Parts: sequence; structure tokens; C-alpha cells
Amino acid sequence: MSRLLKTLPTLLLAATFAALGCHAQLPQPGTPLPPDLARRVEVLLRQKASLPPGSTIQVSPRTKSDFNGYDSISVTFTSIEGNVSHPINFLLSTDNKQLVQMTKFDISADPRTMVSDAGRPARGGPPSAPVLIVGFDDMECPYCARLNADIFPAITDRYKDQVRIVYRDYPIDQHPWAMRAAIDINCLAQQSPAGYWNAVDYIHAHAADIGTAPPAKDAKQGDAAPAKTLDIANSQLDNLVREQAAFQKADATKLNACINKQDTASIEESKKLGAALGVDSTPTLFINGDKFDGALPINFFFKMIDQALIAEGKTPPPPYVDPKAPPTPLVPPTQPAGK
Repeated sequence: MSRLLKTLPTLLLAATFAALGCHAQLPQPGTPLPPDLARRVEVLLRQKASLPPGSTIQVSPRTKSDFNGYDSISVTFTSIEGNVSHPINFLLSTDNKQLVQMTKFDISADPRTMVSDAGRPARGGPPSAPVLIVGFDDMECPYCARLNADIFPAITDRYKDQVRIVYRDYPIDQHPWAMRAAIDINCLAQQSPAGYWNAVDYIHAHAADIGTAPPAKDAKQGDAAPAKTLDIANSQLDNLVREQAAFQKADATKLNACINKQDTASIEESKKLGAALGVDSTPTLFINGDKFDGALPINFFFKMIDQALIAEGKTPPPPYVDPKAPPTPLVPPTQPAGK
């Protein structure tokens, strides 16, 4: 027994070295690729990318990746003119036999949380509504006006409190009074969400007339229409918001101070958020985080909302039937043979 105990450490040490010797040594992360391997990578990518003669490829040292059996490398391309590309990431197998290009996406977050309704006046359901629609809106945009007048009322009528709708501001530079309108209605929203929505509805419905002075008393039929001006538009927007504030019994002093200040900070923050989410035109909608551009058909929106409800474990309303669709033709019953 004592002899066995004395020889056991020696046997364990020998077994350890034997075990180490049974496996091929893996490449160490952080070391440059051997020249022959770097050339294999370069030749493959040069062929796949159809690079012109004279361009060069630089391959980074390998680094540890999140995938077993693969390391990460990055490749940059330099043109003949000296322009250098952004690094392009690849996975290189530890046996140096496979090069893989793939993109890893994090889907752990709820898409609905990408853009919230926090601090915004809302229509439709409560904050707990299973579907949230956030629309990036421009008060001078005719397609936004169509959504506001037709699509959104149809949505709230069909889904009731299952859908919550909010607007975020995205006035585009080509619309001269859109920024003024956004600031004014947000001044009103601070005191009256109902007044905010009334102003939104009115401005969208009458956008074509804003900026035009009322016709003169002595105007005659056939006279040229008065020209639109930005000063007239700004004055009209201020006045209609003040009128709505008075109807809602809002604090006139507070409202006037906000209108007179014309602070664009919150609107610019909204535009910055939109740009980060890929918004570059209006209207743009997010239905539980799913992005859609433009005034699309109502049945398309119903389909997307139904899918969002199902994903939340809710039952959508009965299938939508377009009232304008032609009726299904009646098919006569099949007659038995011989009759």
C-alpha cells in the first residue's frame, strides 16, 4: 500500500501530460493569423467581393468570440485611392477551416419599449392597453391629416380600449409652420390633453387654409386668392390654440408665456428620438415597436394590430370586412347527376 501511495502522484502527473498531448493545441486569441491562413482569408474575400486590382485587405488578430469553436476576426478593405472601409466582422473556426459571416441581434427587450408614450396625451385605451401605437406626426403633412381623420378613428372604433394612440412630434424642415404648430399644441397639452387633441384635429383638418388671410370685404368673385404668409400662419396657430385653451378653462397666462417663448427643445428631442429609430418621413407609426411608414390601407393596420394582440395573448375582434368590397357572388348548389 505504501508503495502505491508513493507512485500515485507520479501516475497522475504522467496522465496529465498524456491528456494534454492527446489534443491539438488551439490557437491563442490575440495573436496574428499565420501568413498562410491570412492569405487563405484574403484570397477568399477578394474573390467573393470582386475587389479591383491594387486594393488591399487587412486581417486583424483573432479574439475570443461568444460561439464555441470559433474566434472573431475583423477585416478592412483599402481601395486604390486609399479609402478604408469600416471593419467587417467574421467568425474563424479554431481548426482554421471555416470562415463565417453572421450578425448577432439582441431580441431580449420588448419592442414596445423602444418608443414609449410617457408624458404624451393619449387616445383610446389606458396605459395598460395591450397595443401601443406611437405616431411621429407633422401638423402640416397631408398624409398625417388623412391618418388623423380616417385611420385612427376607425382603429379606436374597432379596438376600443385595447389600443392606445399617442403622437410624437416630427415637423420636417420643408413645412414652414409645422414647428410653430408643434410648439403651440404642446403648450396646450401641458394643461389640457383634451384641448391638445381638439387642436390637433382642427389643424390637420384645416391645414390647407392656414396662412391665408381672410378675404377683404370688398373682394369680388374672380379676384386672385390672397397669398399665404408665414406670419399669418403663426398668428392663426397662436389664436386657435388660445381659443381652445379658453374653452378648456386653461391658465391663459401660463399658456401665453409658453407660446411666446417658442422653445423648440422638446420638439428637437422628439425628432432626435425619431431619427434614432429610423424615422425620416411622416407619418411613421410604431405598433408595439413594429415600424411602418406612410398612410397605408386600413385593412393593413387592422392586420398588424390583430397580430400584436395575439402576441400579447389577447383575442382580436372578428375579421374585418371591407364595406366597399364587392359582395361574394352566389354559387348555385351542385345538382345531382342525371338531373
